[in-house]
Parts: sequence; structure tokens; C-alpha cells
Amino acid sequence: MSTTQNKDSLYLRSNYAKYAGKFVPYAPETFKAFSEFNKLAMQEGALSARFKELIAIAVAHATGCPYCIDIHVTTGHKLQLTKEELFEAIAVSALVKGYSAFYHGINTLNALQENPRDELYSRSSLPLLEQFENINEQLYTSLLEFRHQVLQGQRVSRKEKAIIAVAISHITDCPYSIEFSTQLAKEEGATIAEIAETVLVATALKAGSALAHRINTYSAFVREDEKSH
Repeated sequence: MSTTQNKDSLYLRSNYAKYAGKFVPYAPETFKAFSEFNKLAMQEGALSARFKELIAIAVAHATGCPYCIDIHVTTGHKLQLTKEELFEAIAVSALVKGYSAFYHGINTLNALQENPRDELYSRSSLPLLEQFENINEQLYTSLLEFRHQVLQGQRVSRKEKAIIAVAISHITDCPYSIEFSTQLAKEEGATIAEIAETVLVATALKAGSALAHRINTYSAFVREDEKSH
């Protein structure tokens, strides 16, 4: 029974070690370049290596890559990240990913206007979100309260949460989220160097999640090749 389940499963932890290097011989220089970039992005700098792992874990939950989650949580555990810190980082990831969808409600309100704006994103449009309070005050208020609770400093500080929010906003590709989280991080005392490194960690994880799925690609390719024989 377990053998059948393993054959049907698209994600097995053991498959990463089994297939991770299979594509490398077909594009060795490119794989090497990405590996070096990833290593540089995660090394100690303006941000500690430990905190970068926390950012990486939050981003991995935004991309939804199970391999990335497994690898970075394992590394984070070795760096003594606690379950409390992990949960707070995951909550920030959930907040920013969800809030990005909420921010896009501005586009909905614009589309419903008799003469909708040609410009789809502008800072001056942000106050339009307040119109949702009149539509459903309880739901609107609960979203604001969720944001307030998540961004409170606990095991992870307010500044660190704001920095994590910057990383997640770059995964959601939401201009409003990037605007809000960057301003928040600056208000909480983040430096431009810290923000720069955060963006690079987010970049490494977003690209890495795509690259990690090569395991599935190789497995599918080989499996279909075996069927043809």
C-alpha cells in the first residue's frame, strides 16, 4: 500500500535528494550561478543569517513550495528559531498575501465607477479602501484588527515583521503592498541596506521555489520516458 502511495505522490521529501542534481549536467553554469546567488543572498550582512532564514520561511509559505518550507525550516531549527517566531513570521506572510488581495479591491471599486480611471495603480487611490467600511463595517474592521494584531511586536519585533512584510509584498507583486510595507519598515527603523538584502532573499526564494519544482519535472519526464519503453 505504501509503495502505491509513494508512486502516486507528487511530493516526497526523499525525491529532493534523489532528483535535485539530475538537471545540473544539462545547464551546469546556470545552476552554479543560481547556487552562488542564493548563497550570497542568505549570508550574514546587514541582516543576520538567522533572521534571513526567518524571512525565507515566511516567503516559502507565500510561494507554497513544500521543498522550500522543509529545507528552510530545517535550517532555521538548526539556527534555533522557535515555533513562536515561526508562527509569527507565517502570520505576517498570511497577512500580506491576504492584504494584497484586499488592496486589489481598489481596482474593483475603480471598475465599478461610471468613468473608471485609466491609471490602475496610484497612491491617491489608497483611501478608496475606506469605502468598504460602508459596505460591510464588521468585515472591514476585522481586517484592520487582523493587521494590527499580526504586526504587533512579540517574539518577532515590529521592525522585523515590517521587514518580512516587505519580502512578502515582493512575492505578491502588489504595488500597494510594496508601498505600505516599505513605508512601515522605514518608520520602524529599517535601513536601506536591510531592505536591499530583504528583497534579495525574497528574490532567491521566489526563483528558488520555481527551481525546486524541477524535481517534479524530472520525475514526470523520466516516468513518461519509462512508459514509452
